[in-house]
Amino acid sequence: MTSRNAEKVLAPPLANADIEQLNAGDRVLINGTIYGARDAAHKKLAAMIESGETLPFDLQGAIIYYVGPCPAKGGRPTASAGPTTASRMDAYAPLLMKHGLKAMIGKGVRSETVVEAMQQHKAVYFGAIGGAGALLAARIRRCEPIAFHDLGPEALYVMEVEEFPAFVVNDVRGNDLYRTAVQRYGRR
Repeated sequence: MTSRNAEKVLAPPLANADIEQLNAGDRVLINGTIYGARDAAHKKLAAMIESGETLPFDLQGAIIYYVGPCPAKGGRPTASAGPTTASRMDAYAPLLMKHGLKAMIGKGVRSETVVEAMQQHKAVYFGAIGGAGALLAARIRRCEPIAFHDLGPEALYVMEVEEFPAFVVNDVRGNDLYRTAVQRYGRR
């Protein structure tokens, strides 16, 4: 991990040392390979883990973006690629973290079970800005389905990203940007 101005630059696969340096509220830029998957793909990944099958990608140090990218237009890898609600993956996230997943990107709050699993397995949750899917897609250089093609836009995707912007919502110490922001800026 390197720092540039106010952002921390990350390149997966991530190590514990990368994750431990992040704090809720930090802005990050991600460069490299990430994976796109929504709840249907997560359900299939969990079933594969539970049955001892080999996964279609290496979870060690991986980042999963909760996204179902829109079909590409005009020679671009994808059209809009905004985050989906992370809580839909909460049933599967602890198992994936146990097997090496280091970061997740989505929108919205996570359950206490997921927050505890992040602390236990040294993982983080990044927030991406909902409603900015076209702008986020501009940071995706490659987007191809690699598994679960039968799920259509909910297939498992490999993505190459360059300076993909996000912010740390939950860090390994249990801090939660959403809670602290409400306490700090909320109306009383």
